[in-house]
Amino acid sequence: MLRDLESLPDDPAELRGMVTLLAKEVKSQAIFIEKLQHQLHGANRHRFGSISESLDQLQLSLENEEIAVATETTDAPEQEVSEPKNKPRRKPLPEHLERKEQVLTPGDNCSKCGGSLKTLGEDVTEELEYVPGRFIVNRIIRPRMACSCCEAILQAPMPSRPIERGRPGPGLLAHVLVSKYCDHLPLYRQSQIYKREGIDLDRSTMADWVGKSTALLEPLVDAIGKHVRQGQALFADDTPVKLLSPGNKRTKTARIWAYVRDERPWKGSCATGAQSDNLRGQATRAPPGAWYQFTIDRKGEHPVRHLSNYKDWVHADGYAGFNGLFGEDKASEVACMAHIRRKFVDVQQFQGSAIAEEAIKRIAKLYGIEKEARGRSPAERVTIRQKKSKPTFDDLETWLHAQLPKISGKSPLARAIRYALSRMPKTRPYLDNGFLELDNNTCERAMKPVAIGRKNWMFAGSQRGGKAMAIAFTLIETAKLNGVDPQAWLTDVLSRIADHKINRIDELLPWNYVENE
Repeated sequence: MLRDLESLPDDPAELRGMVTLLAKEVKSQAIFIEKLQHQLHGANRHRFGSISESLDQLQLSLENEEIAVATETTDAPEQEVSEPKNKPRRKPLPEHLERKEQVLTPGDNCSKCGGSLKTLGEDVTEELEYVPGRFIVNRIIRPRMACSCCEAILQAPMPSRPIERGRPGPGLLAHVLVSKYCDHLPLYRQSQIYKREGIDLDRSTMADWVGKSTALLEPLVDAIGKHVRQGQALFADDTPVKLLSPGNKRTKTARIWAYVRDERPWKGSCATGAQSDNLRGQATRAPPGAWYQFTIDRKGEHPVRHLSNYKDWVHADGYAGFNGLFGEDKASEVACMAHIRRKFVDVQQFQGSAIAEEAIKRIAKLYGIEKEARGRSPAERVTIRQKKSKPTFDDLETWLHAQLPKISGKSPLARAIRYALSRMPKTRPYLDNGFLELDNNTCERAMKPVAIGRKNWMFAGSQRGGKAMAIAFTLIETAKLNGVDPQAWLTDVLSRIADHKINRIDELLPWNYVENE
């Protein structure tokens, strides 16, 4: 077309036709350039929006592989057997650490004949423990006693420990888990920190502890998952994590799925198993919970399996993989206004579009009304929404329909409007149900620890390592949702769970922790 300008026709009609073609071509190219610039803006923001940290890939690879291996191994009960002579001996625990002694005696009298006991010797087991801020050594002393009458030898049994024949106490195990999955410190970095305190804890040793302790705590995760799926409404989302492919040391994209139950914004009624308010001692809503699952891909069969037989409301984004959850005799979908708003924010930040800015302002009015409704009962929330939110919601939908014909159908703004119009009918149920929310931000907040963590530990070493990760996130994030210190709670649970009856596992859940204290 540009070469044709070298020989322009003299006929005015032909000139007008050529100008029309040029105008169409310029418009097409302008739209294409705008599309590319929009994509480049998004890519740059994704890449340079936050500073990524360079990590030691080999250390992280080994760390995650060893956690996965540890989840498959189980400890045999400790037996009084002699160690092989050629077995490497452990280095003694540092002498400068504070010792806390616990003496376990079989009593003063022989259990067989009733005679008095005299001490023959004693066995001392040293256990490395971590009290927030310092290490201590628990000395479990078990004197061997001999009966002065029948010469029977008695000794108190060893108490149950989180890892049989292992050195870590429950506080240290809890500290390692919280440091890795709450404070996002890879194990090799923790090892370096402990070394500065004179404690030699190898990364591979701690990886074994993480694998074994998460396997021990898995029944708690199953109980939390059951509790989450009993909610009248829940929030669902997923995020990518890197999974190390076996053999070639490359990674592929796996997924972490999160399902959250949180009835605090609407004063959910006290359901079966719900606890009283720890501060006021009054009956309150069912406790919040976050349940994480790990899968090697993003197929829609995974959320369908996770939420099988669930028939209430699910807040979700527009990912097609969730569609298998919804339908007749299945769950009902609630779309997310935050995702709608995000499309207009992207356009407004890049183009400065007045239409996008107006859409953001109209959506902001809906969120302003939600602030007023937050903390009220479902019936009160419905009343407020029908009176204030519904007219604003309807006006926004009508206004968006009116704007679409005024702009190019291929522009990013048009795509944002079409997305909004396709999702708003599925957002509308929140107007009629006080226990529903305007967006899925509850679950997106639950995904932040995963997003922050993967910048530090980068990837899961295997599917089993990914499962250990999901277990740790479930426990830690549920504790945080309930206002419970995960370090203190996990220390308590790990000290009790080995002897706790499985049919009473609910007693160990985080919302029961403060009461039992």
